[in-house]
Amino acid sequence: MTAEGMTSVSVSYEIRRQLNTLRTTGGHKSVNELLAEMIRTHKMLKMKGEIDTLRDRMKQAVDVDVDHLAERLNLAPFQV
Repeated sequence: MTAEGMTSVSVSYEIRRQLNTLRTTGGHKSVNELLAEMIRTHKMLKMKGEIDTLRDRMKQAVDVDVDHLAERLNLAPFQV
């Protein structure tokens, strides 16, 4: 993304240039709007992944044999 030997100022300009390019190609009015959409999209994808994980865990919990689980808990070394 950046070349070796670039100063922090030149990196800052390069980042701003790339953000403005993304802004114009995406049809956003401002860089802030672009960044807000990127953050919102990232959060939504992360939540979707967590929801999928929860659904998988719920499916696994439904398949648990309750009688077998109760027997296993009776063998526990602590009071249940």
